[in-house]
Amino acid sequence: MPPGERPHGKDYLLLSIVFTSGMIVLGVEMAASRLLSPYFGDSLLVWANLIGLIMIYLSVGYYVGGRLADRYPRRVLLYQLTAWAGFAIGLVPLLSKPILRYSMAGFDTYSVGIIGGSFIGVILLFTLPIILLGCVSPFAIRLQSQSVASAGHTAGTIYALSTLGAILGVFLPSLLLIPFLGTSTTLLICSLALLTLSLVGLFSTAGTQGAWYVLLLLLILLLHFLFPGGVVKASEGMLYETESAYNYIQVVERNGRRLLMLNEGQAIHSAYRQDNVLSGGVWDYFLLAPSFTDLHSPQEIDSVCVIGLAAGTAAKEYTAIYGPILIDGVEIDTEIVDVGRRFFAMSEPNLNVIVQDGRYFLSQSDGSYDVIIVDAYRQPYIPFHLTTEEFFALALEHLKPGGVVVINVGRTASDFRLVDVLAATMDQVFESVWILDVPGDSNSLLIGTAHAMSLKEVHDNLEAISDVSLSEVAESSEGLVRLFQDQGLVLTDDRAPVEHLTHLIILRYMLEGE
Repeated sequence: MPPGERPHGKDYLLLSIVFTSGMIVLGVEMAASRLLSPYFGDSLLVWANLIGLIMIYLSVGYYVGGRLADRYPRRVLLYQLTAWAGFAIGLVPLLSKPILRYSMAGFDTYSVGIIGGSFIGVILLFTLPIILLGCVSPFAIRLQSQSVASAGHTAGTIYALSTLGAILGVFLPSLLLIPFLGTSTTLLICSLALLTLSLVGLFSTAGTQGAWYVLLLLLILLLHFLFPGGVVKASEGMLYETESAYNYIQVVERNGRRLLMLNEGQAIHSAYRQDNVLSGGVWDYFLLAPSFTDLHSPQEIDSVCVIGLAAGTAAKEYTAIYGPILIDGVEIDTEIVDVGRRFFAMSEPNLNVIVQDGRYFLSQSDGSYDVIIVDAYRQPYIPFHLTTEEFFALALEHLKPGGVVVINVGRTASDFRLVDVLAATMDQVFESVWILDVPGDSNSLLIGTAHAMSLKEVHDNLEAISDVSLSEVAESSEGLVRLFQDQGLVLTDDRAPVEHLTHLIILRYMLEGE
């Protein structure tokens, strides 16, 4: 038996390392997704890359750990490996910041190389700690196995503990640490927890020789003290930033407009101008939706549902133009609701805020509306379950006679493939589907109605608008309205490749610039 090693038996410190390592692997994976989200989003593609590479790192760790355990079956070596893993995790938030900020140059110049290189660079930061953590289970099995007859029981115990730790590693960061403390602090906690437990193991097996590894813990603390988390993603005129269970959130002030920016920050999700009814964004054109039906005067509109309320821009504008009508605003992120109330004067007494998924709300609601607005982007993606034939059929059930559904869809100046696909899907449900290309913006509004109208009738309604602010919006949309009369892919709950279509649009724009 190597000097300083304990005899075989149930080693609770070793089992604690197994449990903690399993927890931290998943905790680091959850934190990694949030580290990437403000810059690259949290699409299926991002998650596939993240999960796939983590699995590769673990596989390498399992192999290396097994070989090391057979050659050097010593607890002190295992604790050294986990100490270095903890140290490497503590470096991730520090080293990732310059890489992620460099990626902003890629977004500004639409450089595929910079964006892809930055993404890969951040992912590579997790290579060393995850490989080292992958060594833990095979190492622990080797150390705990007293005979061939007990090997199966030992392996089962080790993997059960590791998996239980992994379960905690999913829920603890996502429900508690990340929302309340942030991504960088979550990674720091993972680092310190693993380093502390490793130091206990080192002192118990190597005595005072383990004191050298205290320097790793002190160095991590010093580095985080000298280079604190601070701003996750610097933005001009930033007033506030926070992280929620769903989004990285920023409030910025630019040119007299207060803006809500989420995650990548490449789009604005709410805007507010204290001295103007209109926001100067896509929400102004939501106000035109009633003009595509017979309910085109303010007196005929008395209820609106906004799915994707954000900080309340659409609700504020509808209240200003159409009066104190009933508005149900559905927003899944309670932190965004709080931001709306604190920074965007979202205090309309006629606004009923519901913190819930939009489709679930409709499926459980008995309400009916004159206008249903869908603006639930997690930029640049629309949640797929809000784009399908089944969803639009559900929305139609909640429309009053003469009601209208309007959804905001992203595009470029020349690539309308997502607009066309969603229009083709809505065309399966609604009698008429209109497209309004928002001027000076990379958005189109799709407007579905339960009865047919001619283009002349729509133009007549737009020209008949008497409100000064609304008339200004109608005039700017002249020549940008058309009736969808085509065919295309129909999205269903079973097949809705929204993210894939969005990726193709982004890639073409980066390569061709249009």
